[in-house]
Amino acid sequence: MEGCPGVRIREGDCAVLKRGEVFKAVPVLRRRKIIFEKQWFYLDNAIGHIYGTTFEVTNGGNLQPKQEVEETTTETKEAGTDNRNIVDDGKSQKLTHDDIKALKDKGIKGQEIVQQLIENSTTFRDKTEFAQDKYIKKKKKKYEAVITIVKPSTRILSTMYYAREPGKINHLRYDTLAQMLTLGNIHAGNKMIVMETCAGLVLGAVMERMGGYGSIIQMYPGGGPVRAATSCFGFPKPYFDNLHEFPLSKVHSLLSGTFSTETLPSDPEDNALVEEESNGLTDEKQTSLQETEEEPTTEAPMEINQAEEQEPMYINTEDVEFKENKEKENKENVREKQMKQWERRKKLTEAAALLREKNADGLIVASKFHPTPLLLSLLEFVAPSRPFVVYCQYKEPLLECYTKLRERGGVINLKLSETWLRNYQVLPDRSHPKLTMSGGGGYLLSGITVVLDKGKSDSSNLEALKMEEPSPKRCKVQDLHC
Repeated sequence: MEGCPGVRIREGDCAVLKRGEVFKAVPVLRRRKIIFEKQWFYLDNAIGHIYGTTFEVTNGGNLQPKQEVEETTTETKEAGTDNRNIVDDGKSQKLTHDDIKALKDKGIKGQEIVQQLIENSTTFRDKTEFAQDKYIKKKKKKYEAVITIVKPSTRILSTMYYAREPGKINHLRYDTLAQMLTLGNIHAGNKMIVMETCAGLVLGAVMERMGGYGSIIQMYPGGGPVRAATSCFGFPKPYFDNLHEFPLSKVHSLLSGTFSTETLPSDPEDNALVEEESNGLTDEKQTSLQETEEEPTTEAPMEINQAEEQEPMYINTEDVEFKENKEKENKENVREKQMKQWERRKKLTEAAALLREKNADGLIVASKFHPTPLLLSLLEFVAPSRPFVVYCQYKEPLLECYTKLRERGGVINLKLSETWLRNYQVLPDRSHPKLTMSGGGGYLLSGITVVLDKGKSDSSNLEALKMEEPSPKRCKVQDLHC
């Protein structure tokens, strides 16, 4: 059973639906319609069951735990020697689409429909035993409405994203992500710097490996960090207490000593809302002034009935109450925005203080941007004798980064690697590599930081160049220096 043994599904959790090799992350909410693999259902009946339970979709979109039934099909024992005499002309199946639809309307389950398809197939007994198993597996996938609910993990979510939306995670394959966590020495109690544009998948993997112990500083481009995949993990609130964020646009000012939270721009949406509110307040003041000016003119005619005089007075009192309530709401909104901005500046100050210590235990970079400027600037915040890992979908940017690091110094054990993954089908007498496999999972540049001696950097670079050059060229260089 796949999932976490003993952990039960609760309302509000983030779960992953599994059917075959297809995954989908959904929130567990009551009376919320879920559409998955051309099936719609509700997750109400799944609440309270253990993760890893397999459910069957019944009429009305309800889920029922599937009971394991031993398959006793005597027909499958009769098999042919080969498939040379089988012609795929579409006439071997006696049941039509209307017949299958009628069976579904009667409430017949998928397993019984598959059995009737086998019985009404004229070529099933002529197929080989392997072909029969393949036929049954294909029909079960089509007609059996069965799903499994599993608990999110790094392996499951990385597999899901790589299969459904690989562009959002920069085509980061799950085995490459595992190599990053290993080479980065991620463990509980670390102080990690993570720079990624993979929808928060790498950040979630680091948080899961650290288990809520230690601190993480997420570097983000643009207006704010993207954590779509991180939310799918379903971490408890304590996991986010030690998660900090810092914008890449402020790294240069932090290194030069000119960083200040006063220059932090507020959100453009907040500015727009504040402007709209101020405009609304001024418009209300103008309209109220116009109404007060028009009041004496309405009292001029004396032939107006008392009822007609009371109505505008009643409306005016309602308008005054409405305006007062609206002013209170506007003040509350402004206070909330000020509190949010103050909290944002406080978090930014805390992240800047952690970065100023320059004692991070590791650095993980996996972004769509060129890795060289990112790595050279972020390595300043990493302590000596600490690992760093850089992921890129292509090899050429990492080659340039490798060259720059060799020229700069301050790093050892530089390695540029590519992971190669091949899936195998393991069945009796049918074990072989799968026909479809991934062409590439990206490239990794890893290394270890050391103390950079700026005084000896030039001489060490010259000696390194001498050692790399061939012997005839090295003699010429020595002669020139003499």
